[in-house]
Amino acid sequence: MILLDIGTWAQGAVSGGLLLALPVALLAGLVSFFSPCVVPLLPGYLSYATGLSATDVMEGRGPRLRMLAGSALFVLGFAFVFVASGVTAGTIGRALLEYARPLTIGLGILTIVLGLIFAGLIPLGQRDLRFHRIPRVGVAAAPLLGLLFGLGWTPCIGPTLAVVLSLAMNEGSALRGGLLAFVYALGLGIPFVVAGLAFARMNRVVRFVRRHQVAMMRIGGALMVAVGVLLLTGAWDLLMAQVRQWTFLFETVM
Repeated sequence: MILLDIGTWAQGAVSGGLLLALPVALLAGLVSFFSPCVVPLLPGYLSYATGLSATDVMEGRGPRLRMLAGSALFVLGFAFVFVASGVTAGTIGRALLEYARPLTIGLGILTIVLGLIFAGLIPLGQRDLRFHRIPRVGVAAAPLLGLLFGLGWTPCIGPTLAVVLSLAMNEGSALRGGLLAFVYALGLGIPFVVAGLAFARMNRVVRFVRRHQVAMMRIGGALMVAVGVLLLTGAWDLLMAQVRQWTFLFETVM
């Protein structure tokens, strides 16, 4: 009975157009990780979360279990912030389902503007509110630090996060909105944990990103604009309809 309930829940959570939105949310999280307010400051974030010095983090001298626990709990903290935002957006979208088409048009326009901001073509939303004087308190406080940094990152990664929240609102479901935001948090958090476990290797990626940061921001912004155009023109709804028809071809194995 429990297995059937889980299956029903999963089918309701991941159905139809959400299969189209989940990869977008994951990609948005990855783009956010390589933004100016995250990747250049990785040693500091990991130092806060583990209680190790930034030098130990960069040289991989800390205990691996401590690095794993600290980085994972830090990710859990900011994931809570994003999931709560996704649930809220989905709930609001559900209340506005009767205005679905005007809402989608508005979200499409907003997403296009956010993409242009992220690409640096509109000089807005380029600041973050980092907490600069938090002591290295270690693994025990890592979830709280993650929550604080999730709030502090919001102005900087706002454009990518807002795209995911727009999709969550378009889904019109608190459950699906929370799931989208969770996948976004995974896209941002998994590279963070990898960096904690193997910073020396990850540092090569960091240096590459710094050298090509403008180009990567342009690419990320262009992808966001593309999603906005799909929403604005109604092509997103058509694609979701196609995905729903595709999913209806499959039956649950009893």
